[in-house]
Amino acid sequence: MMESVVIQPARAADKVSLFKVITTKDEIVIGVSEADLAQMEGQNAGGIAKMLVAKGSMSAWQYAVRKSSSGDLEQAPLHKIGLIASDSLRVEPYATPLKVLPIDETKE
Repeated sequence: MMESVVIQPARAADKVSLFKVITTKDEIVIGVSEADLAQMEGQNAGGIAKMLVAKGSMSAWQYAVRKSSSGDLEQAPLHKIGLIASDSLRVEPYATPLKVLPIDETKE
């Protein structure tokens, strides 16, 4: 019992939630770590939208589909991007059947 309590925070830090950000021009998928999401009001797409409106901008990791070394498709962080609040912006949860890789801040 005590062992699972010690191990779980490490796993939780690696968990990433995906969101689709839609503008009149295009749409992208971003990943937000569980730790970053916990700091936002609502801890969901609405929280991201509220933060963008309040702060005017935010940084996030853009995610894209790629093939793993075994040939399986997976959602992986592509690069860090900046989002700017806009009237035509919509943020919604993004569900994927693919494995979602954690964010590796050392690859900025």
